[in-house]
Amino acid sequence: MSSPGVSARAAQAPTQAELLDFVRRTAADAELIASLPLDPEGRTWVRLEGPGGSEAWLIGWPPGTGTGWHDHAESVGAFLTASGELKENSLAARLPTDGWKTLELTDGVDRERRLPAGQGRAFGRHHVHEVLNESTDRHAISVHAYYPPLPQIRRYSRTGQVLRLEQAERPEDWQ
Repeated sequence: MSSPGVSARAAQAPTQAELLDFVRRTAADAELIASLPLDPEGRTWVRLEGPGGSEAWLIGWPPGTGTGWHDHAESVGAFLTASGELKENSLAARLPTDGWKTLELTDGVDRERRLPAGQGRAFGRHHVHEVLNESTDRHAISVHAYYPPLPQIRRYSRTGQVLRLEQAERPEDWQ
């Protein structure tokens, strides 16, 4: 009998594919999706039990709401639209992880994805994106999972090709 070591714990960490599978299966649970309270003004959310110690959320998006530009630091993740449609704007560029406040982005790094119900994606560490519900009259609902549980979220502002780090939030800031 061996004691669990670092390699045993690492082997249990869910992969991006496993997180995407989890959000897909969870989004297919019509009863769970229907149970989320929706607010006409702001996003609503319920914490879920994610696979392998991951952090998971069911999120409701009123018409016209979004996250703003952010990343999930060292966490990998996945999200999927359960109802409605979301749009993800992301950067196809590896950004420095620390030591910068303002960055000029090169041409061609912008990516846009439309994610109608049943569509989602997985992403790696330091993935900078914003998620939006551009509908003028319909809520969207999505399922998200992150591993390791979010150590921080870095928030950015963007003007043209200039990305500026505005703040880093830690879980204690969300309580």
